[in-house]
Amino acid sequence: MDSTADARFRDLRSTVYDYLDLVLVRCPRCAGAARVVRVPGDEGPGGRRLFAPRRLVCGGCGLFRTSGGVPATLPHGAAGPGTDPYFGRPLQLRQETRHGLLWAYNLDHLDLIRRFVGASLRERAPWYDTGRKMTLVARLPVWVKRAGNRDEVLRALDRMRARAHAEDGGA
Repeated sequence: MDSTADARFRDLRSTVYDYLDLVLVRCPRCAGAARVVRVPGDEGPGGRRLFAPRRLVCGGCGLFRTSGGVPATLPHGAAGPGTDPYFGRPLQLRQETRHGLLWAYNLDHLDLIRRFVGASLRERAPWYDTGRKMTLVARLPVWVKRAGNRDEVLRALDRMRARAHAEDGGA
């Protein structure tokens, strides 16, 4: 029964913006696991969360930095540089493959990619339906979407998840 659940993926039209409230990065001081989070209570100008101030916090060495109104720098396409858009720090969830760099902002983003890659049936929203057309999964690199690369990509995603859990103390 589990394989039936994994056999189908429906695109719920999420975009990269839906995964920016928590970004897992490498700490600039100790190279350990750090987090970039939205400053609580500040929704950004005009309530636009993308432009809200962010904090980089490292639980390992205690580093604490706040972005000073610097606009987010999002990658062009899904094959971006594998850095966070606020501080430019390397992402914690990144894995080099023979096809290219695979990355995710956080575990929810990683899970979405994993569900998409693992599905044998991938459904997009109907072409005539209104709403977002270029969703996060639509923007994934072609090599990630290819069925022939499925096993390799899933192994890379699993390694990223295992490494994140090991560095975070299993949380």
